[in-house]
Amino acid sequence: MNEKIHRIQDLKKEKNAVIMAHYYVNDEVQDLADFVGDSYYLSETASKVDADIILLCGVSFMGESAKILNPHKKVLIPDITADCPMAHMADTDKIKAVREKYDDVAVVCYVNSTAELKANSDVCVTSSNALKIVKALSNKNIYFIPDQNLAHFIADRIPEKNFIFNDGFCYVHHEITADDIMAVKKKHPNAPVLVHPESKPEVVALADYTGSTSGIINYATENDSKEYIIITESGVLYELKKKNPNKTFFTVKTPQVCSNMKKINIDNIIEALEKESPEINMDETLIKNSYAPMKKMLELSR
Repeated sequence: MNEKIHRIQDLKKEKNAVIMAHYYVNDEVQDLADFVGDSYYLSETASKVDADIILLCGVSFMGESAKILNPHKKVLIPDITADCPMAHMADTDKIKAVREKYDDVAVVCYVNSTAELKANSDVCVTSSNALKIVKALSNKNIYFIPDQNLAHFIADRIPEKNFIFNDGFCYVHHEITADDIMAVKKKHPNAPVLVHPESKPEVVALADYTGSTSGIINYATENDSKEYIIITESGVLYELKKKNPNKTFFTVKTPQVCSNMKKINIDNIIEALEKESPEINMDETLIKNSYAPMKKMLELSR
């Protein structure tokens, strides 16, 4: 393994490459990355990074986002089949129909989406900035795509706006139920429940804290409790345990895993750097059209 890590370090220097990884990828991948974070952190960092090559260790929409923000850089993803089903769970025809039906509508696109969906939207959001950005919009009507659960979480906190809901979801979060949580809570009654807002409303209702992946990490790190029940993809446990070695973390399902995120490994990272492939390629029009809502997100979140 050490030889492989050294090989990656050599390739990074040779090619002026940086490695960016999401919290949901395998532990050893997070360990070797230059930047590790949630979707917002990766988007913001990608807009500032100084490198010729960005190797994005995550799913394909993350690679697309990095390319949108860095059209003149080479963006690689170690496994091109690492995709996010939810990223496709909206439809451009439905967006057009909603625009025709509702006056003064803003199409708000969760960053966990394809570039095509971003290009047909008004602004992008992440789970960490969605509430702030939607509040800042002057529009009364909000069509939130593609995730229905994050949309309900935001809508409940901004009752003055009219939300049109889409039916997309993240399967990892969506399949966790209130009963799952209650079963673990019985065993660990003093453990706060930390929930990602991609979870169902019935799950959010049981949360002691609901927030983004980085928000969950920060809450557990700053809180005095010694045990926590974590309702998000289990890859976040690596960072949680690293920052909190004296605390214990429980999940409610085994596995609580995104199989696509786990496709990224040391071997395909080496191969991607050596071959400079698979590369994220997008036509200029798509990049231009999807950049505008990404740029608006970064501006409003600051």
